[in-house]
Amino acid sequence: MLCQERFCEIYGGDAEGLSFSPYRICPIGAHSDHNLGKITGFAVDKGIHIAYRPKRNGVIEMQSLQFPKRAQWHISEVGKKTGDWADYLRGATLALEKTHSLSCGLCGVIEGSLPIGGLSSSAAVTLAFLDALCRVNGVVLTARELIDIAFDAEKNYVGVNVGTLDQSCEVLSKKDHLLYLDCRDNSYELIPAHPRMKPYRIAIFFSGLEHSLAGSKYNMRVDELRAGIYALQALSGAEYGKFDQANARDVSPRIYEEYKDRLPEPWAKRCEHWYTEFRRAEAGAEAWRRGDIEEYGRLSFESGYSSIHNWESGAPEQIRLYEIMLETDGIYGGRFSGAGFKGCCMALIDPAKADDIRERVEREYLTSFPEMKGKYSFHLCESADGIANQK
Repeated sequence: MLCQERFCEIYGGDAEGLSFSPYRICPIGAHSDHNLGKITGFAVDKGIHIAYRPKRNGVIEMQSLQFPKRAQWHISEVGKKTGDWADYLRGATLALEKTHSLSCGLCGVIEGSLPIGGLSSSAAVTLAFLDALCRVNGVVLTARELIDIAFDAEKNYVGVNVGTLDQSCEVLSKKDHLLYLDCRDNSYELIPAHPRMKPYRIAIFFSGLEHSLAGSKYNMRVDELRAGIYALQALSGAEYGKFDQANARDVSPRIYEEYKDRLPEPWAKRCEHWYTEFRRAEAGAEAWRRGDIEEYGRLSFESGYSSIHNWESGAPEQIRLYEIMLETDGIYGGRFSGAGFKGCCMALIDPAKADDIRERVEREYLTSFPEMKGKYSFHLCESADGIANQK
């Protein structure tokens, strides 16, 4: 691993540990977990590696191969966020310390195996870091604890209004299974690929644009959805509390259908995405269960359409990638991956047509955006085990 080589160069000796967290994709269920929806997803066989060594003085010193600045803090004095890439790790240190006594720091080098944007690298780096920090301190976490601590770091320290989709996929997933998660009670099912399902691989199309959730319109979209739900509660005469307690899962589809025409258009669109995405996630899980990858893919394309027109996300480059995917033979389905304001698109594809798909999508995309030559990239992945299922 390059991070191990770089560690040896920086610290003059070998790393004593190597942590890994996979990236994730969510073909159906996007932009719904923060309001306790249902999601379907996979971990993929690419992700974040951290080569590390304990530091007995309690200092944490982290360096990333993707970013130039080295970050440093003490386990007992994390401080306020600084707006840099290491805020997720500072938040993770603080969140872990709430429930576990820490005495040992670490020095580490972080390596990501794919470009940043859309595969939840923020959750992956947080989880890989938590794994390393727990190991040097002799802390053992359950899968649920790991998800909750990583979620706490991103939501309450970094300040992104996420749900637990990213962390759950990267922790709970199992190779060749679809993770079907209910974000209201965290119940989940790992649905195996049907024996008669057509073969598939996961394709990642990077637009060449990188992004940060905290700096995007992500939080605004979540607030707009919540505003619509708050209004639906008031219009229907339901009891309601504080604004930040309004939740789409607490308002029935019947109430939504009855009062949706009275909502301001932006709020109505956000609600339309959430309620239709909830139905798509349920239908997608059933399609996967019976081995119908074409139907699962169709629903993923539909999810992407709703993200463009109802959630109103997507840079022009991503929207063009999505349009090309719709017209490309051998792609079962796909959509934006991640927040959907920059980053990448993902697709489930027929492996026999991978070369043709690679060539066509690149040709069409670079015809539309020639300035992305050298920045755009294509990657083939497999589904993979999440942290909890890694041997």
